[in-house]
Amino acid sequence: MTTEKLEWVSVGQVGDLPEGRVKTVTARTNSICLSRFDGHWAAMDNRCPHQGGPLGEGSIERGTEGQCWIRCPWHGWDFDPLTGAPPGGHEDSGQKLYPVEIRKGEIFVGLEPEPERERTVTDVVAETLVNWGVKRVFGMVGHSNLGLSDAIRLRVAAGQMSFVGVRHEGAAAFAASAYGKLTGKPAACLTIAGPGATNLLTGMWDAKVDRAPVLALTGQVQTQVFGPGAFQDIDLKSAFEAVSKFSQPVLGSSNHAELASLACKTALLERDVAHLVFPDDVQTLPSEAKATTPSGRTGGAVVVPAKNDLDAAAQMIHAAKRPVIVMGHGAVEAREAVIALAEKLGAPVLTTFKGKGLIPDNHPNAGGVLGRSGTPIASWFMNEADLIIALGSSFANHTGIESSKPIIQVDFERMQLGKFHPVALPVWGEIGAFCAAISPQLNRPADAPDQVAELAERWVIWRTEKTSRLAEQRGEGVHSSAVFDSLSRLCPEDAIIACDVGNNTYSFGRYFESKGQRVLMSGYLGSIGFGFPAAMGAWAATQDFEEYAGRQVVSISGDGGFGQYPMDFTTAVKYGMNITHILLNNSQLGKISKEQRAGEWPVWETDLHNPSFSAYARLCGGKGIRVTDAEELDSEIAKALAFEGPALVEIITDAELV
Repeated sequence: MTTEKLEWVSVGQVGDLPEGRVKTVTARTNSICLSRFDGHWAAMDNRCPHQGGPLGEGSIERGTEGQCWIRCPWHGWDFDPLTGAPPGGHEDSGQKLYPVEIRKGEIFVGLEPEPERERTVTDVVAETLVNWGVKRVFGMVGHSNLGLSDAIRLRVAAGQMSFVGVRHEGAAAFAASAYGKLTGKPAACLTIAGPGATNLLTGMWDAKVDRAPVLALTGQVQTQVFGPGAFQDIDLKSAFEAVSKFSQPVLGSSNHAELASLACKTALLERDVAHLVFPDDVQTLPSEAKATTPSGRTGGAVVVPAKNDLDAAAQMIHAAKRPVIVMGHGAVEAREAVIALAEKLGAPVLTTFKGKGLIPDNHPNAGGVLGRSGTPIASWFMNEADLIIALGSSFANHTGIESSKPIIQVDFERMQLGKFHPVALPVWGEIGAFCAAISPQLNRPADAPDQVAELAERWVIWRTEKTSRLAEQRGEGVHSSAVFDSLSRLCPEDAIIACDVGNNTYSFGRYFESKGQRVLMSGYLGSIGFGFPAAMGAWAATQDFEEYAGRQVVSISGDGGFGQYPMDFTTAVKYGMNITHILLNNSQLGKISKEQRAGEWPVWETDLHNPSFSAYARLCGGKGIRVTDAEELDSEIAKALAFEGPALVEIITDAELV
């Protein structure tokens, strides 16, 4: 091709490259090794044909007869900069050359007209994910996922996906887990092979045990070096086997669209982790396959309880004078139906900690959280109950459902029924279907005590006690009750709140009074560090789904939790995430200190050396506020909530006042 038909692309100034040196430059999407030697300028393909080493990071070497060679920095392969040929002149291993022109001190490289991009295996996969409704990818672009990354880039450019580039893959995993918990739809995590993939595992376990749909998309080494122990080569299928419901490699011979469909279907229907492994060389293989869709691949999901179970439940409820409803996170999609049933029965609704917020605490039938993170109100009604109606609860040992009382347990998953001990009536079915079917059969007995009036009395007692706790000051920091008293008043009613793990979480469950906010937490895994990355996932959901649009995102953690993924505050700044983070800083792992004392252990290695987190937030480009006095809480939290972008309120708290 003549030079007249070339596109000349500027790659820098003459002064950018000294005599006798090489460097990597980019022209369009081409990575080029530019060299300058003996008054010559030359340009060749930057990728060494051996293992892809970057020639532009190499050097110019002289042969015994003065011949110049460009030497690859990885393994020492040589190439003639003027011909692209290696020593010996083997044409099949020579490098592609590009013409170079110098114009008024500016360097131009001539490129042939860009060919139409060839459709690849990962294009098919990315298009299939879009068809199944995958809107968001969290992750890191790296050397073993570049083909897959480019396929995702094209979907982002087409407006069909959005991408959040994180600083640590663990943050991507927690963000995707929270996204799935909130929306019921899977987000994807993108990583490289080896450590990038293994960094996902904690967040994937969080998703698995809390039944959240997630897709893990991990790069892998080239298929030619599988097995013998190449750099970053680990058996990813085995590594993800326990945590994923579906884990498969995407090979050249695979039905790529079908694998992607099965991964999406598994994540959605099983509410679990699905994992695809992408060898580096397979990602860019050409493909003419069509992307698949979910049409004709899923059926109805409603499990209606059997009539005899409904009749038995109605009989038990009619006989009870003091029934209580325990609503777990499994009832999240049926919360309105559960509340309507409680209103008809005049029954208190106690929630598990994971179910906090499913009924607002200002509702007449609300009894607060039951268990370790709960209120004395819930404990009182549990003790007085003569029947427990457990809806979507797993009976975790932290919850404290009294197993000696008659229990009706309803769950769509049969293995959850009577999982830890027998119950009086296990009912297999969807919570909403159960409520709709049984409600017409029920009426509150005329001689039943007025439990709604009792609830109001108990809330007065508890709020009085909470107010008295506000006066407990030791001069060593703000009382946690004051933090959540303020947040209860200021937090928008439709906010999404992501909680971390630790004393801050117990205090949140006990003191924060929900008005309908949606709460996200690392439930059964209980992983410290969840809070802030989960808020990033929740923020992404506010951008991807109309039902969450415009909702404020708040996250809560201690200093130990925020310290797990602090650099991803810069991720929030980069993408303009409107997140308010409430950080209770007591300079220790306070929950562990308490456990050591309770177990008669000496308090050891739970103290933390912290920076000023508020100053750190400002250095990252967000808003940082420091609070040392309870009187400042309302004004400073209000400022943070009003800030458009990521804001962090660092509150110096007393580790003993929780």
